Order: sequence, then C-alpha cells, then structure tokens
Amino acid sequence: MALLACGYRNSSDRMVILRCVGPEEFFLERVVFPFELLSFQCPPQSEVKIWTHGLGGPELVETIQTEELLIEPAASTGPLEALPGSGQHQADADPEDDLGLWAIAG
Repeated sequence: MALLACGYRNSSDRMVILRCVGPEEFFLERVVFPFELLSFQCPPQSEVKIWTHGLGGPELVETIQTEELLIEPAASTGPLEALPGSGQHQADADPEDDLGLWAIAG
C-alpha cells in the first residue's frame, strides 16, 4: 500500500487531537500542541479529523481530506553530471597525498 506524506500545523492556541482514518483499518491518532507541525504518512482516501476538548466534552473542530495536507515532494535534480575538467587530475599531484588532491580541487 502506497502511503502519502502529509503535514498538519496546529495554528490554534489550544492542544488538538488529530485522528486519521483510512482504508484497510488504517488509524492514526496524535496529540498536536499549539503551533506544532505534525508530519505523518497515511493511505490515499484517508480522512483527518481535528478534535479539541471544550466545556461540553470533545468537539470536532474540522474534517480535512488528506489531499489537502500533502507535503510537496522535493524537486528532483535528476542524475548528477560531472563538470568539464572535474575528472582530470593534475600531473604533479601525489596520489598518496589525499590532502594534496583536496588542495588542487579548490
């Protein structure tokens, strides 16, 4: 089962409880403190409910689809390429002297 990388920031000044329910009996429950960022993984089509505790007991604050909480993957840089001339060693460099190679590399 592929999992989605999600993040939720508690922007309130009160502690909340995040409950994520997904397919195949997936369940995640975490306490999120004020201004804390919680990163978590969950299956697609999961639903996140944010709860707090009020005077009358537990209160549902909001319901969020996980698609709204996706963390953008880092931009792929692709394969690394050597710079021109970076694979060439200076003839006067001593192969036994690692420090000399670092000094030549700049």
